[in-house]
Amino acid sequence: MSIAIIDCGGANLRSVQHAFQLKGYEANITTEKTQIGQASHIVIPGVGSAGMVMNALNSLQLTSLIKELQQPVLGICIGMQILYEYSQEQNTKCLGIINGEIKKLPIQQGIKIPQMGWNEVIFDQSALSNLNNHYYFANSYYAEGSLETAAITDYKVTMSSVVIKNNFIGCQFHPEKSSVAGEQFLDYFLGLK
Repeated sequence: MSIAIIDCGGANLRSVQHAFQLKGYEANITTEKTQIGQASHIVIPGVGSAGMVMNALNSLQLTSLIKELQQPVLGICIGMQILYEYSQEQNTKCLGIINGEIKKLPIQQGIKIPQMGWNEVIFDQSALSNLNNHYYFANSYYAEGSLETAAITDYKVTMSSVVIKNNFIGCQFHPEKSSVAGEQFLDYFLGLK
């Protein structure tokens, strides 16, 4: 098994790499197209902004490659959000793998922005119910529910906390910061073919 972590400027690259290394897997941080294309599993990590990540992917000429990947691809936080067509954050055109747009969390009573900390994630498929748990979030933008929603989180608004479309999986939370729950989620991802 080979894991490629795409270096698109996020600050969580090393912690994502470390999470896989703790499980005994080699995970390479890379921008090399050949290495990405040949990896068995690919991760798009994200700490920062949608605009920053998309600018990095565009300048590295990786957007077309990512859209054509057939192996399992995991987008974390911003990495999930850029799977959509558009993000309100910095008016960003994203990858367009999933229909819809990423919206700013609404300013209303009881909502702290950014969402920082542990929140419950509930999967809608019984086959994935063993992954129901509390995970660590850090986000100011979110995806509403859609056909691709596999798990939701209630944060005064109902948000998609996991989305799945074909070989692409996105999680709004940070599995690398989510202790045992995060390890189980990464096991699920690594088990995909």
